[in-house]
Amino acid sequence: MAWNDPQWGNRDNRKNSGPPDLDEIWRKLNQKLNGMFGGKSGGGGDDSGGPASNLPGGGNLIGLIVGAAVLVWLASGFYIVDTGQRGIVLRFGKYIETTEPGPRWHLPWPIESREVVNVDQVRTVEIGYRNSVKSKVLKESLMLTDDENIIDLQFAVQYILKDPKDFLFVNRAPEDTVLQVAETAMREIVGKNKMDYVLYEGRADIAARAKALMQDILDRYKTGISVSQVTLQNIQPPEQVQAAFDDAVKAGQDRERLKNEAEAYSNDVVPRARGLASRLKEEAEGYKLAVIANAEGEASRFSQILAEYQKAPQVTRQRLYLDTMQTVMNNTSKIVVDQKGGNSLLYLPLDKLQQIVSQPYAGGPDTLAQPAAPATPPAMTDSRMRDALRSRDREDRP
Repeated sequence: MAWNDPQWGNRDNRKNSGPPDLDEIWRKLNQKLNGMFGGKSGGGGDDSGGPASNLPGGGNLIGLIVGAAVLVWLASGFYIVDTGQRGIVLRFGKYIETTEPGPRWHLPWPIESREVVNVDQVRTVEIGYRNSVKSKVLKESLMLTDDENIIDLQFAVQYILKDPKDFLFVNRAPEDTVLQVAETAMREIVGKNKMDYVLYEGRADIAARAKALMQDILDRYKTGISVSQVTLQNIQPPEQVQAAFDDAVKAGQDRERLKNEAEAYSNDVVPRARGLASRLKEEAEGYKLAVIANAEGEASRFSQILAEYQKAPQVTRQRLYLDTMQTVMNNTSKIVVDQKGGNSLLYLPLDKLQQIVSQPYAGGPDTLAQPAAPATPPAMTDSRMRDALRSRDREDRP
């Protein structure tokens, strides 16, 4: 049928002569919906004879479909927050609340939306390398120390979330912010210390100070991030100067070794020298006191002898002579006496005489019965000694 047929829009011929009018069907559908939701149907046409009105139970079917769609829409607002996570609810893109773990509900899209953030997950940022210390990023790892030396430092930063709201909405790229903050803090700490301290002595101290400085900067930026650990993976001089640095380190070690050996030798020799000096000093002091005491004793003894000599010179002289001879005789075992006016020398075996005198007397019949001939030589020797002493005494007397 041609589009310009004058009978195309006629209601009486529409059932038999062509397709239904779409505008009419849409108008009737709107009237049905208005009737279901309590609205009034428009008065701009007759509802009789339409296809929807002719279907049995057509209005109830549409209502069920619409109700089911509404229930599905409302059910889409249910969600579950797992342990270690937090839910962020947004209403038309604006932050509303943070939900705790458990089943939750919010107004469905497009009114409200949600984002679930894991706050217990440990995230890691690598500075100076990627995945392995062999894959270095020299732009990040090369740092300048306080003594103007360059070191190659790779480290990792582990962090968790403490405020999901700040993490999502305050900073645009919080992961990149952590990387830049970590590099900045580490460069500041390294730049304030000497190279030897960074390489050997202060690894733990540098990590602790860098962690505190990173946390302070991240808090000022309101990133909602908490730094849990800073791990220094590798610290060494650049590869271009590694050989020269090894030589310098070896020379420093040799210097320390020689210094330690010298200190050990000093610690061994100096105390012994001090002890020897102290001993000599004490011995000299003791000798001094002994000499003084002996001199004082001799002087006192001489004064006492002088007093006695003035009282009885002859007796005192005789006593001094006897004391002197006794002292001399105690220190010798053999004596030879030269008799004046004679051609023979008198020999006194004092050691034999002392042994005879010191022997115990065993008085028995057999001993008494033996002849006394062996005892004659000692008796003769004693008489000769007494005669010699007497003649010597006479010569010494004035």
